[in-house]
Amino acid sequence: MNLRKNLISAALIAACLLPGIQASAQEGMTPYSKYGYGILNDQATSAQRAMGGVGYAMASGRQVNVMNPASYAAIDSITFLFDMGITMTKLWSSETDTKGVNHNEQEFGGGLNYVTMQFPVAKRMGMAIGLVPFSSVGYSFGSNINNGLESRSGQGGLNWLFAGYSIQPVKGLSAGINFGYLFGTVINDTYVTTNNGSQSLFETQVEVRDYHLQLGVQYGYDLNRDNRLSAGVTFSPGKSLLGHAWGLNYDMSQSTNEVDTVGYTSLRHKYTLPAVWGFGVNWQWREKLMVEMDLTYSPWKDAKFPDIDSEKQTLEFSDRWKLALGAQYTPKYRGNYLQRITYRAGGFYENGYVKVLGNNLREYGASVGLGLPAPMGKTLINLGVEWRHRQANPNPLIKEDYINVTLGINFNERWFYKNKIR
Repeated sequence: MNLRKNLISAALIAACLLPGIQASAQEGMTPYSKYGYGILNDQATSAQRAMGGVGYAMASGRQVNVMNPASYAAIDSITFLFDMGITMTKLWSSETDTKGVNHNEQEFGGGLNYVTMQFPVAKRMGMAIGLVPFSSVGYSFGSNINNGLESRSGQGGLNWLFAGYSIQPVKGLSAGINFGYLFGTVINDTYVTTNNGSQSLFETQVEVRDYHLQLGVQYGYDLNRDNRLSAGVTFSPGKSLLGHAWGLNYDMSQSTNEVDTVGYTSLRHKYTLPAVWGFGVNWQWREKLMVEMDLTYSPWKDAKFPDIDSEKQTLEFSDRWKLALGAQYTPKYRGNYLQRITYRAGGFYENGYVKVLGNNLREYGASVGLGLPAPMGKTLINLGVEWRHRQANPNPLIKEDYINVTLGINFNERWFYKNKIR
């Protein structure tokens, strides 16, 4: 099949699917997402999420690994990978008010999560392109105030459209880069309705239009015939963001619906992202068992995010770190169908980047999953189930439990194979 036609076909498929990512709710289904840029995403695929979200040291010619661009060089010269994933979420939340009354809520959400593709460039060189979520925002809640009712809602988030390149200059060592366009808008609304019928809306928007860069290195060493040990490191430099932020005042009780724009400002030097470091160690036994441990660290404490909403001037950031452990086991790659199923499990613990009323945001969870081979070819259907718990510490504030069902389809085709002419 012609290489140019294959790339054009893949690009057309991606173009049809990419807009759906912005409609995805997923991890942003929480009042905690109204702070900062929302709930952050580590760009893990459905297969990696079933292993606790590991991937910094993982290099495979069968799966796209956006978490470390150095992994792209592992693809062989005749393989084309196209990976897309969706997530369905059920949320249970509980909160105890100042009177000691417990309030419980349930919500559903989900949508398209990511679209990626990977292909070889030359011997020991690979590329990838795709669109992945960087952060997500989604919440809605209300409360009584003096002489009225106040309700808050938020939506949006940031997405990353990227292209990546990797090269393996010497055996065992690979280096890569992901470079792309970071874009999206974080919207927070506050509605106030008084007992006399007047209504007003204050809306803040943070619109990001900027580039984003990630560098990665991986090194693998064969301990013996059956055991291989690998290590990976990634780095995203901190930066001042480009874009704009502003607030809008709507007087909804007036027939003219007058709108006042307040606090319009450029993001440059006012809104920043800190550097992000990723470290991973991976052990693989034959083609059967793989175990990895990852650490993510980002010094958010000094990041800048001046809120237009005066009520949130107490917003504080905390250094973010995450520890993840995951494993997968495949009984026999070339056996019968049951032997070719991949079994996955993992877990993580995270100290979030925001402080809520002086409390650190903590999250931990566990996951299991299956990699189900398609009846024909090397295509893999990745199914996973995650349980996540999120709350503040030491005052828990709102306690949240999630069940995420992730479904990924990893198309593995020999699009670069040339048939012999007979």
